[in-house]
Amino acid sequence: MKIKKHIPNLLTLGNLFCGTLATIFAVQGEFVSVAFFVVFGILFDFLDGFVARLLNVSGELGKQLDSLADMVTSGVVPGIVMFQLIGQRGIKNSGNHHPFSGALNIDGFYQDIKLFGLLLTLASCYRLAKFNLDTRQTNSFIGLPTPAMSLFVISLPLIVEFSDYSFATDLVQNNYFLIGVTFVLSFLMNAELPLFSLKFKEYSFKKNLIKYLFLLVAIILIFTLQYLSIPLIIFVYVVLSIISNYRKKLGF
Repeated sequence: MKIKKHIPNLLTLGNLFCGTLATIFAVQGEFVSVAFFVVFGILFDFLDGFVARLLNVSGELGKQLDSLADMVTSGVVPGIVMFQLIGQRGIKNSGNHHPFSGALNIDGFYQDIKLFGLLLTLASCYRLAKFNLDTRQTNSFIGLPTPAMSLFVISLPLIVEFSDYSFATDLVQNNYFLIGVTFVLSFLMNAELPLFSLKFKEYSFKKNLIKYLFLLVAIILIFTLQYLSIPLIIFVYVVLSIISNYRKKLGF
């Protein structure tokens, strides 16, 4: 038995382990810890594919295992986080380390608007199932990848906790905004919308203009806006992908 063929799968299980811990912290309202483990889970998710290609040991088992791990880290976790956020009123700098309470109103279970947040989990599951059957997504994506959606969602409570931009914290604590974000992200994950990947076949500026522009904008946003930069980077990614698609149709 060759040990090297199991290395990518071990990395994938590292993703699942981080996602499981993030789930526990999401239920407890520990959103900094959630962000920490989701980021590490996504890092493992990147490394398993990279190592599989490097060792030339990719296979169907790894593909299925990867989606199952992603379902937790980038499906269950953001759904729970959004569930926690909707309907709550976090108070910044209140001294309370858990400004969000995810208690479910059992008396009005089917009317509880927090349940809208779990739509992200359902949409993630549907996207990941489609991804496993789709042969078009080897060098690019069709629809927003679940890790990008997950990063968007886990950044929202961090904006409330740490951002100095009051308009942003007010938005994150607005139920209409959160439910709107939930529907938009759920749609984008399953839309027939081609999105570029950051894989480089070659590094010429002309052929990779959109990718270089995205990286430049992302770096500027991170250094200027910190946590607020994360949802903006995802937004820029989608917009630049649409522009790239339009340029291709025009033959540029």
